[in-house]
Amino acid sequence: MRRTSRKKRSTLANRAIAASAALILGGGGLVAVNVHASAGEGPSGSPPTRAQNAGRQLSTIDCPEAVNGLPEVPDQAREEVDRELAAMDTQITDAYRQFADRKEQLARDPGLAENAVLGPLRGKRAASLDRIGIAIGRVAQRPEGLESLAGCSLRADDGQGQSAGQGPDPDDQDPGDQDPGQGEDPGQDPGDQDPGDQDPGQGEDPGRGQGGNGPEAADFVDIRSVQPDADRPRKRRGASRGTFTTDCGRNENGKFNPDNVIVAPGVSNGAHHMHDYVGNQANDAFASDDDLADGATTCRNQGDRSTYYWPVLRLQNGQDENDVDADGGGRDQNVGEIQTPSRVTLKFVGSPVGRVTAMPRFLRIITGDAKAFTNGDANANASWSCTGFEDRQVKDKYPICPEGSQVVRTFAFQNCWDGQNTDSANHRTHVAFAQDDGRCPSGFRAVPQLVQRIVYDVPPGPGFAVDSFPEQLHKPITDHGDFINVFDERLMRNVVRCINDGRRCR
Repeated sequence: MRRTSRKKRSTLANRAIAASAALILGGGGLVAVNVHASAGEGPSGSPPTRAQNAGRQLSTIDCPEAVNGLPEVPDQAREEVDRELAAMDTQITDAYRQFADRKEQLARDPGLAENAVLGPLRGKRAASLDRIGIAIGRVAQRPEGLESLAGCSLRADDGQGQSAGQGPDPDDQDPGDQDPGQGEDPGQDPGDQDPGDQDPGQGEDPGRGQGGNGPEAADFVDIRSVQPDADRPRKRRGASRGTFTTDCGRNENGKFNPDNVIVAPGVSNGAHHMHDYVGNQANDAFASDDDLADGATTCRNQGDRSTYYWPVLRLQNGQDENDVDADGGGRDQNVGEIQTPSRVTLKFVGSPVGRVTAMPRFLRIITGDAKAFTNGDANANASWSCTGFEDRQVKDKYPICPEGSQVVRTFAFQNCWDGQNTDSANHRTHVAFAQDDGRCPSGFRAVPQLVQRIVYDVPPGPGFAVDSFPEQLHKPITDHGDFINVFDERLMRNVVRCINDGRRCR
């Protein structure tokens, strides 16, 4: 697969992005079928009324996240349940493809959406949920009410995005991790630029994105218009102030696949979008813990065979990548040139209130939510910024960086572990974030916190996006990262000692 890292810069200057742009469906007015819109758009977070929806156009399919409605899944049923959950993702992908391919017909015939898209999708989901209930019922009490998770609707995208989020603490970054000389004078007024000079996404309509399903113009923001983050509380006495940085490269060798061994083990194309991988090279949908333990690693320290992966970032410049006809790529509406990061920093940091303990081997952590556009932002966690402006972080927008500044993605992973499990049925409840006071929730213990910083040299302007599930419309809030700890025990002890002793180690 071709890998590109664009060094050329647009000769056109930046301008502020226009507010809202045309959505997927053509034609004005509301399509009168089970319409659902973003939470929080109506009073008290209720769905919008018909009057509020007037003039909106439907853009995607919204289904309940089934895994969030399940009880704890017994280990004996986990494999079958995971397989059915992955099948439900494929069902949504297939339904969205029909929706996008027939958008003009749907705009003219609202009943067609119900009969040809939503009805069959609900039927398939109901069958999968029934099989999930049977699998759990063989070894435990069958959960009740699963059928309520079958319903899906069409929804509008009002282009508003979610509220801006706080990023990682800038004080935690080593000076060496910043790209010197990037950015412009912070005192420069973004409004001084000529709006007519902006490159509107390298030849693509910024309102629809390459491939026609996003991102939109409203998904971008000039980083200089974002307010700097408020100062965070300082670390307390007794904090573990050290850091351990592991160098695993930038995926220079081009390991990509659309699998997700954490969420959809044993299922090819379980992610429906392409991932960058650094570290362990044995990672695919079928990799066992033993495979990972024996796998080669791109990490300089061979004691780190962990796997680190995230959705690729692509230029929306009208150019096809080699996966244009492949699963996870063009078949799942992820198109454009894949960008190799210019820099990847993988750093483990300590607790602001005390010492950390070792992570268990094969601990799995997912941070962020690949379906945050339809699920809501409760689990959204990626931050976006620009070199030279990293005191300004956003969760729900892609940044437009000034000439000479590079795009930065940051993931600060969960830093508390339940002390027992390396995974959980929803892949979340066995780990947690520290509370506002820096302490772990009751029953959890602090472990080294992985902070990933990924930098890209892309042309200025709105012409890029991360891969996503097709129905998530390449929204920036869907960005996410995955990690499986495969440090050998000796190296993990050294990591813990280094962090607790307040040293900076590599």
